[in-house]
Amino acid sequence: MRFLVLMAEEDHFARWDAADEAERHAVFECFQAFDAAVKERGTIVAGEALASPAEARTLGPGPTRAVTDGPYAETVEQTGGFYLVDLPSHEAALEAAALLPPAYTVEVRPVLDVVFD
Repeated sequence: MRFLVLMAEEDHFARWDAADEAERHAVFECFQAFDAAVKERGTIVAGEALASPAEARTLGPGPTRAVTDGPYAETVEQTGGFYLVDLPSHEAALEAAALLPPAYTVEVRPVLDVVFD
């Protein structure tokens, strides 16, 4: 069963830029623990760090699909990255996600199997 793991943190990009080497090392250790936990039970299908929301472009709804600068939602928390993992259960995904950096809010959402005929 696949899950999307979204990671967000208040002022994520400014905090990362201001972090010293020890703080960044602590974050990387959390990512390594998450990677190990997922690999024990399943697979990391994909995972990437995202660029700043200032670099996002959003297409609006409707036939003209207007393009605006920035993310689709204005929030204080900024999505900094994601994983797509394949694990046996939602509980296993939550257990692994709990290993991610504690400053992050982490959303774990099942991915639907959509079949096009």
